[in-house]
Amino acid sequence: MVTLSQKERFLIQDLQDQEKLCIEKYEKNQTAAKDTVLKDLFGELKKDEQRHYDSLGQVLNGTVPSVNTNDTAGKDYNPKATYTGNFNQADKDNDSFLCTDSISVEKYVSSAYNFNLFQFGNSDVRRLLNDIETEEQNHAERIYKYKTVNQMM
Repeated sequence: MVTLSQKERFLIQDLQDQEKLCIEKYEKNQTAAKDTVLKDLFGELKKDEQRHYDSLGQVLNGTVPSVNTNDTAGKDYNPKATYTGNFNQADKDNDSFLCTDSISVEKYVSSAYNFNLFQFGNSDVRRLLNDIETEEQNHAERIYKYKTVNQMM
């Protein structure tokens, strides 16, 4: 059972608020995306963000979930180009905007985890926050790879 200080509790709640925002953004982006590959990617990322939100909730309830610190989702993601040949440029521009916006959010959230994890005395909580930070970075990498392969740079 983990006991959090008032400061630690506040920080976890703030991170949970960030995760909730990410869930909502990915849900909206999944609906707004034109390319089905991107829709699927946003759906996967939304599920990851929900898992992060739930993990933080467990910490607030005194339990630290175990983590897999060997996440290679970003490195292993190799999307195929979908915006090739004949395509609607407005759709590509829309999807490019959604990607850029999502990368910006991931960069912010990742930096929040990086700063906040050093505020915790419990090494299991720090490990969890570090794992979530890595997953946030992998989200940005996956979106970046999608943008790159679709020449959205």
